[in-house]
Amino acid sequence: LAFVDCSASSETVEILTQAVDLGCCIVLANKKPLTSTKEDYDKLVSRPRRIRYESTVGAGLPVIASLNRILSSGDPVHRIVGSLSGTLGYVMSEVEDGKPLSQVVKAAKSLGYTEPDPRDDLSGMDVARKALILARLLGMRINIDSIKIESLYPEEMGPNIMSVEDFLSTGLPLLDNDIGERVRKASLNGNVLRYVCVIEGSRCTVGIQELPKNSPLGRLRGSDNVLEIYSRCYSEQPLVIQGAGAGNDTTAAGVLADILDIQDLFP
Repeated sequence: LAFVDCSASSETVEILTQAVDLGCCIVLANKKPLTSTKEDYDKLVSRPRRIRYESTVGAGLPVIASLNRILSSGDPVHRIVGSLSGTLGYVMSEVEDGKPLSQVVKAAKSLGYTEPDPRDDLSGMDVARKALILARLLGMRINIDSIKIESLYPEEMGPNIMSVEDFLSTGLPLLDNDIGERVRKASLNGNVLRYVCVIEGSRCTVGIQELPKNSPLGRLRGSDNVLEIYSRCYSEQPLVIQGAGAGNDTTAAGVLADILDIQDLFP
């Protein structure tokens, strides 16, 4: 049996651990069980051949599979830099063209790129969860509160204080000047701004970074995801994984591929 969790709930952990005890295989598109406590995580991955979670990071992109191949060959990964939010990738590449942040976020919302409340994307929490999954895969024993996360809006514009409508109409425009100034400063250095996760050594951070225009992340446009993996074998030129990082079709294809992949365990 394969137990497949395509929810976005943190309440499935108990059922998943029961499934592990029963010897079921697990396939996840849901990030929350893998970003729960270290104890829950250890239980879920206690039989690593019987769990697949490719679609938790980068939708259908082969991120987890590529990392697993590198690590199982004994090649130590020492740095990962990635733009893992199609929404924030789109937002950052559009503000680079001089458009105000508020206009770009509203456009992204109307295109269906953002969550119903765009602050769910702008908080960086979704990217932090993906970063935690990758960090734990590398063997880092950390929790979500160990990750330094840069939110694109201040606490006083949070969901408990402002409605979505107020945030979009009055809160968001107040953030235009700051981001615009950061874009201009980066441009003077020949760089661009990208919202990325960086995993290096024992450090894991999520936020805006200034990056060279001609790097894989600097060339990123639209809602694609890009991941650069640096290891002993990929030290000068990183392994770069790029493609559509969001969307129902790509995510579903990733889940289906994981289910089919499990067949190899049962000749």
